[in-house]
Order: sequence, then structure tokens, then C-alpha cells
Amino acid sequence: MPAMPFSRLSSATTPTCRLGLGLAAVGRPGYINLGRERDLPADRTAEALRARTHELLDAAYAQGVRYFDTARSYGRAEEFLADWLSARPDAADEVVIGSKWGYTYTADWRTDAERHEVKDHTLATYERQRAETAALLGDRLDLYQIHSVTPDSPALTDKELHARLAEAAAEGTVIGFSTSGPAQAEAIRAALAVTVDGTPLFRTVQSTYNVLETSAGPALAEAHDAGLTVIVKEGVANGRLTGPHAPEPVRDIAARAGGLGADAVALAYVLRQPWAGVVLSGAATTGQLASNLHAAVVGLDEEQLTRLAALAEEPAVYWERRGQLPWH
Repeated sequence: MPAMPFSRLSSATTPTCRLGLGLAAVGRPGYINLGRERDLPADRTAEALRARTHELLDAAYAQGVRYFDTARSYGRAEEFLADWLSARPDAADEVVIGSKWGYTYTADWRTDAERHEVKDHTLATYERQRAETAALLGDRLDLYQIHSVTPDSPALTDKELHARLAEAAAEGTVIGFSTSGPAQAEAIRAALAVTVDGTPLFRTVQSTYNVLETSAGPALAEAHDAGLTVIVKEGVANGRLTGPHAPEPVRDIAARAGGLGADAVALAYVLRQPWAGVVLSGAATTGQLASNLHAAVVGLDEEQLTRLAALAEEPAVYWERRGQLPWH
């Protein structure tokens, strides 16, 4: 079993060592984050988004971030990240790189595509996308995750796929999974039971958890107790916990904390969870990134934590609203 890549970060002492940068918002012209039409240049060419991605990676690295997360379905994000790693060999040896397979990008660099990505968790898709990822990231890939596992995903029961993933693990790639949807907890618990020759297959889990969607919390605690590294995505709920979109209690706590952004408070709430290993920023601008990273130094007292916890929505309500967010 290969060493966990995140163990390389165990000696880090910077406040931002538990924060990572996800590239979903900058690897393709369309995504569902609120306010994105203002965040990116009107001319969203591949070169413009490559430059923006590199700008974010430079800023994140300079501020102590050492985990970068991408996926096959994030347009050309793997390519942009690979270019950055090649240009920054000094950084390449210090960072941990995770990607995901299971969705295929289908928007053809359009924001008005009928379908932006297609999900397929079959062995054939894994083999195709693993080769595509390897062509770009090569041995710089530390972690490969199944993208958005749900309880009905064939990836939970396909023994041949499990065997191939175990082979990749034996060759040094850590295998993980991510979850989405109102049944995240069920998917997490099912994945924890997956073994190959008696050995648990998965060593990381990446799930949506934020002030508004806390339903996966108990299952993520179980995953942490089982030895998995927990990565949290969508900590600001695709923009619903930022700026004027944030609920009043979040904005009030932020104002009382010295005028920090609501996003910093929202991410600080996630960082306070004892099972949270790495919490992702999904920033599309360096200003957003800087604001997100303030989460590392936000102090939340018990009264504030209680106010924030009271904002949680029913999972079905949260995911229905997320599903209605437009691609900008």
C-alpha cells in the first residue's frame, strides 16, 4: 500500500496547510458558481482560462496551499495544471495532486451546451480516462478519485473495476472517491465496505459539506475514523455562502470578525469539523482565493457555531436548488 500523499504535508505549519485549491471553476468556460459571469473575462478562450488558472496556482502556492484538485470533466483543467507543474519544478515536488474520473466533458467549450458532462462509472471509462490523465499528469498524479459516487453507482459493485483500481494503488496511486447528492452518507458508508482481497480499496473521500448541507457529517466522521483522509468540496455552496448571497447570520459573524468575507466564515465552519482533512477553495479570482484563505485564522465561538449550524437545509432541498443553478 503506497504512503498517503497527504503525509507529505504533515510537517507543514502554515495556517493554510489544510486548505486546497479546486480547479472546477477555471478549467472550462461554463460552471454553476453564482457570480461567475463577473469573475471571469468575457473572452473565455482556452488561453485566457489557462492564464487565470496559472495565476491562481501561483497565488495559492505562494500563500501556502499545497493540495490541488482537478478532474477529467473540468474542461482543460488537467492540461492547465500540467503546464503549471512543468513551468514550476520547484513547486512540483512539494504539492499533492488529485484528479477524478467518471465524468466526460461534453460542452465543447460552450457555456450554452445542453449537457456539460456525462457520467459513466464503467471500467471502460476508467481505462480511457486514466490513460488521458496519465498523458497529462504522468507520475505527478498522487490521488485518483471516482467522481461523484452515489448509492446506485456501479463503481461500488464492479469487482473487475475494483481489481484494476487496486492495481493502480499497488503501483503508487492513492485511490479515492467523491460524492454528490442527497444520499452522500449512504454512498460513503457503501464505499467504506469495498475491499479487494480483504483490504479496503479507498483511502480518501471528497464530499460536499457546508453550513447549508451537513448531512454527510456523521459518515465523514466514520470515514476519518477508518483512516481515510477527508477532503471537503463546495464549502461555500457554489457561491450561496459568499457576499450578498450569504444568509444574514454568516454575514453578521463575518462583519464582527473584522470585516472578513462571508466565505471565510463559511469555510472556517468546515475547518472546525474534527474529521476535515483538506478543505477546498473553488476560487475563480485571486481576490476570492485570498478571502477564502482567511478561513484559516477565523475564530468561531460556540454561540457562532450554533447560529451557523441552525442554517442547515434538508438535503433534498439543498440538492434540488443546486441542480437549478444555471451554468454561466
